[in-house]
Amino acid sequence: MVQNGLIMKMADDDTYTGFIKVHLKLQRPVTIVSSSRPPSIYDTLKAAPSKTKDKQTSLYLPLDAVKQLHISSVTTASEVIRGLLQKFQVVDDPQKFALFKKLQRDEQVLFQKLSLTEHPLYLRLLAGPEADVLSFVLKENETGEVQWEAFTVPELQNFLLILEKEEREKLQQVHNKYAAFRQHLQEALTEATGKRV
Repeated sequence: MVQNGLIMKMADDDTYTGFIKVHLKLQRPVTIVSSSRPPSIYDTLKAAPSKTKDKQTSLYLPLDAVKQLHISSVTTASEVIRGLLQKFQVVDDPQKFALFKKLQRDEQVLFQKLSLTEHPLYLRLLAGPEADVLSFVLKENETGEVQWEAFTVPELQNFLLILEKEEREKLQQVHNKYAAFRQHLQEALTEATGKRV
């Protein structure tokens, strides 16, 4: 029934495999490992996350890039996130990211964050063959709480530098505002006392 390549097949152990498409909508830069060749999907599934610190660089992944993944019905949202990060050689903590399902109903677009234990392929199966009804999006994990332990020391130092700069700018704005107010008060006082003499 599908015409978009998102075919599913039953396995002998009552699980099934199939494809999902994940749109990358990352607003912040990610840290990647520079290497000669990207890993294959088989390397990604078998390898442990890379903890190497050499040859790393930060960059923005293309906004709204789409990656098609072949997964199983037992693959969780957490595993999809880790697999995507490994595929793009991103070494940032997977907790910084979240997988969302994007639903389209009556010309409305709704985003709902998946729990780490949900199974995206099962959701894709329930949505039916139309790819436009349900898609998946990888975004930054906006929990409302900052998970400081997920950041590296250089990232935390950068946050401090940015906050110090913002504090200096805000202080300067307050000083400028009250200096201008003081000048207006002095001019008003001078004018008022000059008229009385």
